[in-house]
Amino acid sequence: MDLITPAQRDELFNDFERDAFHLELRDDYGSPIEDTPYARWQRGEPDDYTWLDPWMTLMKRVTGQGKRVRRVRVVTEPHSQYVGWEHSLTHLNIEAGEDIRWFPRHQLPEGTFFPLGGNDWWLYDDQLLAVGHFDPEGRVLGSEIIEDPDTVAECVRVRDLLWADAIPHTEYKP
Repeated sequence: MDLITPAQRDELFNDFERDAFHLELRDDYGSPIEDTPYARWQRGEPDDYTWLDPWMTLMKRVTGQGKRVRRVRVVTEPHSQYVGWEHSLTHLNIEAGEDIRWFPRHQLPEGTFFPLGGNDWWLYDDQLLAVGHFDPEGRVLGSEIIEDPDTVAECVRVRDLLWADAIPHTEYKP
């Protein structure tokens, strides 16, 4: 399987026209760029969030063009430390123009099936998927590009199902 890098995946934001949707299913992630800020947060130390600047700049540009960027984070309650940290940062994503909602795992409709082996994915304009692959520690290995219409259609169905019932960030109280 061929994987693209996170930077190459971010380049996909230059090409979509209307809607980018991210489904997040993990309770813990590992990213070298996040290691130091996450450790600071765990120690109760302040952070200037400059490490987020490239993403925030990208999101402001894309959403400023009238495009939507949405996420649903399916999370276990009580939260892992990582999800607690992620929740504490989400206001920054919202300020950059993203629309983020939360879905407690125990509230998923019975029989909910996540395609693509339960991996996270970005869906662009209901046509292209960038499926995240991770190592055992949760570090991103890269994304697999999928354009198969049946697979894309299944992800559109899952997105629509979850989006309708997910809790907007401003209303979600962990």
